[in-house]
Amino acid sequence: MNASASYLFPPPAVVSVPVRGVQARFAVHRVYCVGRNYEEHAKEMGFTGREPPFFFLKPADAVVVAEAGETASVPYPSLTANLHHEIELVVAIGKGGRHIAVAEALSHVYGYAVGLDMTRRDLQNDMKKQGRPWCIGKAFDHSAPIAPITPASELPHIAQAAIALTVNGAPRQASHIHKLIWNVAETIAHLSAAWELQAGDLIYTGTPEGVAAVQAGDLLHGTIDGLDELRIRIV
Repeated sequence: MNASASYLFPPPAVVSVPVRGVQARFAVHRVYCVGRNYEEHAKEMGFTGREPPFFFLKPADAVVVAEAGETASVPYPSLTANLHHEIELVVAIGKGGRHIAVAEALSHVYGYAVGLDMTRRDLQNDMKKQGRPWCIGKAFDHSAPIAPITPASELPHIAQAAIALTVNGAPRQASHIHKLIWNVAETIAHLSAAWELQAGDLIYTGTPEGVAAVQAGDLLHGTIDGLDELRIRIV
């Protein structure tokens, strides 16, 4: 990049996520998401079995950060009457690469966080029926809330962690990370065969069963053992 370059308009601010116990923030490069990566969620979406992994992306500026101990506001998006929550383990990549082997994949992980893949389900379903891309249902503004990242060194047993979401205090989603169809290392290996991963990438690894609609005013509380909690309010 030419440091002396001028621009027609101000470049966008760097999207970043706080890190537990670290002053520096995690600058976001890309946001990858894994589809149907828990068996029971695949079933509730009308699918069964261990299908090959597939991916979609959200823009980096779809990230909404809930700072530690705070509740982030997420606007109810336009064009939908069926906004769904999807609680997910987010993997923060600290070292990039291509064709990363499963055995080496976890060495590329900087840390983990609780995230939400917010989905305009009605628009996504319409696109599915027409055989068109899901972008309008998945990659909209404010669609990727995230809590602070915890360094992987503090989470040696993340694969055994429980994952859960409540809405207004009522349970909605509950499972365990070990139920991922494609685990974190396998997901990184598959992704890096299709894209060169970079430090700063976030991977939303998929959601368990129990996805459902939310409304303006709802308070969503997401938890994964060992990670900072995620709280957002739909406004």
